[in-house]
This record gives sequence, C-alpha cells and structure tokens, in this order.
Amino acid sequence: MSDITIDQSQTVLLAALEKCKEMGVKMNVAIVDAGANLKAFARQDGAWLGSIDIAIKKARTARWFDMPTGAIGGLSQPGGSLYNIEHSNGGLITFPGGVPLKDASGAIIGAVGVSGSTVEDDHAVAQAAADALA
Repeated sequence: MSDITIDQSQTVLLAALEKCKEMGVKMNVAIVDAGANLKAFARQDGAWLGSIDIAIKKARTARWFDMPTGAIGGLSQPGGSLYNIEHSNGGLITFPGGVPLKDASGAIIGAVGVSGSTVEDDHAVAQAAADALA
C-alpha cells in the first residue's frame, strides 16, 4: 500500500491554506495517511474549534471509503444504499469537505478533510488541496 509522505502532506496542507486565504475563509485542515491516521493538521487563527473534529472525520471518512464525503452523503440519504452509514466507525461525516488523495499513478495515499465554512467552501478547499498533488 502506498502512503502519503510528509513532504506530500505539507504540499497538500499549504495548498489548502492558500485556497483559504484566496477565498477569505478560516478553516481547519486535516490530512490522513493511507491507514487513516492523522499525518498533518492546521487550524487557522479564528477557525471554529468545533470544526477540528469534523475536519479529521471528513479526512478519515474519505479514506475509509475512497470517495469524496459529499458522494457518500448522496448515498446515505433516506432510501439510499448507505442510509445511516454515518453512525458506523465511531461516527462518519457524510457531507462535502473530505477528498481522497492520489499519487501520480492514481493510487490513493491518504485523504484531506476541511471544515470551517459552508460545505461548498469546505469542498472547494479540499479539492484544491488534493489537486496540488497532481
């Protein structure tokens, strides 16, 4: 199994923080490795304390299921094939803001989770961070 390096995690983190600055939002950003263990984290000055755990859970959720958290959210609605999945694994986050991270060959090496604004903003920052590895 491939794993994100510390240098790659710093690239992702810095890209996320740059996107936050560009958008004028204050976020918590979590990067997990291939085993869903926390690899890097930043809480911007003034970012919500309650979003720390959400960012970490978004990253872990994206890694555990190897898909963006927003996609899982679509499947977890009433009548969906993953209805109530957010109650598994000690609590998942099934709204946008978590994105798997891939290496140059397309292998998933970790995930990023972002929280602190609207889910649209969270996803935009997470996607910009993931795109930094491309």
